[in-house]
Amino acid sequence: MSNNFTFADDRPNILAWLSPLDPKLRHQDIGDRRVENVGEWLLQTGEFKSWCAGGEGSESDDAVLFCYGNPGAGKTFIR
Repeated sequence: MSNNFTFADDRPNILAWLSPLDPKLRHQDIGDRRVENVGEWLLQTGEFKSWCAGGEGSESDDAVLFCYGNPGAGKTFIR
């Protein structure tokens, strides 16, 4: 018994299985549900201001800001 299926034939099904969420729709939904000034406290912290102001050539220029917290804490709605 031979299998005549190719990756190209199954690509849409495989991608849908790997990521059932549509990122564009999810982004739009989150934007629609966002409350004004959510996460403003984060933008006012010294750590954020220092990271944001990192000058060219400094160590912080390549730094990544990682925001962690419990599920449901609101990280997704910060922008």
